[in-house]
Amino acid sequence: MAEVTNDLIYEVLKKIQADVSELRHGQQGIRQELISMRGHMLSMQNDIHNIYLRFDRHDERLERIERRLELREMAEPHTPFEHDR
Repeated sequence: MAEVTNDLIYEVLKKIQADVSELRHGQQGIRQELISMRGHMLSMQNDIHNIYLRFDRHDERLERIERRLELREMAEPHTPFEHDR
């Protein structure tokens, strides 16, 4: 069995330290990608919210137009349609 020396332990620790440093660097890249994805998701949620607001406004306008049309129909005199022969 090989003898364990301080130099051997030092080399192993240097390799472990390099691996941990590489993992940290990779983790930072992943973290930046997640932050970017979160920003895109928030933008999309904001866009969808704005679309729903616009739909609501259109719906309200349509209801108001329908109410006005019904009121106007009630105010018009009801005369039967006469077809010229």
